[in-house]
Amino acid sequence: MTDLSEEDRRILEYLRNSVSRGEAYFRSKNIAEQLGLSAKQVGARLPKLAEKSEDVDIEKWGRARSTTWRVTTS
Repeated sequence: MTDLSEEDRRILEYLRNSVSRGEAYFRSKNIAEQLGLSAKQVGARLPKLAEKSEDVDIEKWGRARSTTWRVTTS
């Protein structure tokens, strides 16, 4: 995972810290607010991070007005 950008690393670190107790559900806009990024930046990165992350599983879970992501520890 050395080819990750600084934003990618920040997103993964936030997700790891947030799901240390099992699983959690997120929307891109909520992650973005916590990290000072845009929802579009986060939403575009999550599918790539889902493939590359070894310690958290990121799964597209549902779609209402915006996509919900289910994140669990691997």
